[in-house]
Amino acid sequence: MRVVIAEDSVLLREGLARLLADGGVEVVAQVGDGPGLVAAVDAYRPDLAVVDVRMPPSHTDEGLRAALEVRERVPGTAILVLSQYVEERYAADLLASPAGRVGYLLKDRIADVTEFLDVLRRVAAGGTALDPEVVAQLLASARDEGPLKTLSAREREVLALVAEGRSNKAIGEQLELSQRGVQKHVTAVFAKLGLAADEDDNRRILAVLEYLRLDRLQAAAGG
Repeated sequence: MRVVIAEDSVLLREGLARLLADGGVEVVAQVGDGPGLVAAVDAYRPDLAVVDVRMPPSHTDEGLRAALEVRERVPGTAILVLSQYVEERYAADLLASPAGRVGYLLKDRIADVTEFLDVLRRVAAGGTALDPEVVAQLLASARDEGPLKTLSAREREVLALVAEGRSNKAIGEQLELSQRGVQKHVTAVFAKLGLAADEDDNRRILAVLEYLRLDRLQAAAGG
């Protein structure tokens, strides 16, 4: 697996590069800003780009905007956002891509190197990986109008776990529900959101995030 790292902190960038190299991952380029990321992907065509959200010059959302540009220019590139922040404005657009191969993890919640490397490989292979806190903030930022408002508190809990990629079995274990009870809630959630129920975890994640992306676009257009 060939990886480009986009991180403005030299120490963090070098540390991440060493960690990946020790895990058998080839780091083909290290950059410190958005334009550098786009140029590196154009030049090296990596399997995956690890991207921080806040980079020069404004240290706001340059990383995510560069990641979206990368997906437009080289659609097959997997993107793993690795940041201290959840930037909602562009995160939903990136995560809702029908191509998959995308993840969003928070730096301070990564506790196991082996697990991180597994996530990296899963995203590069076509999967999706979302930190639960990212999911929670995206759901919280959605409008209170429309279908989301019709969900019960339990259905919102189920929706958040679905968006994290949890199986019905895992949801049942966490919420102490039977498999039948979980399926009932999942079916109700997708019915209220106008989405077809699907047992494929990756497609379920993308369906939820696509709904959130459209909801945010409608909110912007209406207000």
